[in-house]
Amino acid sequence: MVVDESIYNIFKKVGKHLVRHGYNTSHSGNISIKSGGKIIIKRRAAMLGDLHLEDLVICELKEEDSNSLIASTELGVHRAIYLETDAMAVIHAHNPYCVTLSLIEDEITCIDAEGFTLYKKIPIIDVDIPAGAYYTSIEVPKMLKNYPFVVVRGHGIFAKGMTLEDALQYVTGAEQSAYIRYLTLLTGNPLKRDFSKEKDFSSW
Repeated sequence: MVVDESIYNIFKKVGKHLVRHGYNTSHSGNISIKSGGKIIIKRRAAMLGDLHLEDLVICELKEEDSNSLIASTELGVHRAIYLETDAMAVIHAHNPYCVTLSLIEDEITCIDAEGFTLYKKIPIIDVDIPAGAYYTSIEVPKMLKNYPFVVVRGHGIFAKGMTLEDALQYVTGAEQSAYIRYLTLLTGNPLKRDFSKEKDFSSW
């Protein structure tokens, strides 16, 4: 299997967006898709914002193979998400405001109208080693069965989608809601309207 140029172009576009807008540093984060019983994922230590065709690695979906050694260190998490959820694409990013709020809250309540309508809340989980793939691969898929994204406390967000653009929308949408919540908390003023207190909030 060879990575099609159209797939590469999508990886390049999404990777560039994540770095340009501050969701990741030059080499952090990882993105992947499931295709034909395989996983196409960013190569380990590749620059997310400047991906080349050779930076995309094709790995087996259900087992380790030789390419696993050069794939992203989070390959195990991506593999578990694909095997346990309906995801066709996965993005892992280090959204600054999602991570910041994860250090002081147990879930991020969306207080902006768009976030409330689309997500209501952004779940946060704890794992023993936040930046390690083993524990994350166990806990993250559990949440992504019912949510489009989850924040690992102090580490970053994992989002799923039918496409990379779909997953990107969840990553950026979560960060927008976290940013608005963060700025609102800085004012120290009570909310004029708290969506989390309304009857439809618990229906998520």
